[in-house]
Amino acid sequence: MQAAVIALLALILVALVVLIVVLVRRSKERPQQEPARPADPFASVGEVAGDPRSLKAGDLVEYLGTRYFVRGSVRFREGGYTWSEHLLDADTAEGAKVWISVEEDPDLEVVWWTERDVGDLRPDRPTLTLDGVEYRREEHGTAEYRTEGTTGLGTGGRVEYADYEGPGGRYLSFERFDGGAWEAGTGERVPTGTMTIYPGS
Repeated sequence: MQAAVIALLALILVALVVLIVVLVRRSKERPQQEPARPADPFASVGEVAGDPRSLKAGDLVEYLGTRYFVRGSVRFREGGYTWSEHLLDADTAEGAKVWISVEEDPDLEVVWWTERDVGDLRPDRPTLTLDGVEYRREEHGTAEYRTEGTTGLGTGGRVEYADYEGPGGRYLSFERFDGGAWEAGTGERVPTGTMTIYPGS
């Protein structure tokens, strides 16, 4: 009886040793996890310039050596299609205000807009000429809009728009919010890598 107990204890001891050896080998084979490396917050879009699709009030935009603060945004929806416009306030003595539009149609397109007084020019023809540049109408329609931050508009409503395109990535756009007067602006496409976005708090 005593010999059987000793044999059983020996078997248990051998099993424990085998189990310990197996566990040690597995832990050595398991790859060591490296500590998390600091990540580029803009890496999700593949560029260090930031993602213009995520712009919002409070963000900072740097373009051609000038810093601009995003004061507010207008979000548009026409059917299943959406796009945004953002009012910027320059960090300069003049405090000049400009807009940028961001849309995917299907590629990402960012356009830098300056409001313009175009006199009696209206979007009632297929082609318009302004400052010697001929623009052809590309789109015309109506959309719902809602606002965030400071934009000079109400919280939401309807907008009628007419977009014209000229040579060399130049644009002429008209917008009429909630049946008001036409507002016009000229724009230029923002080349990739020329604008940097710093998210606000």
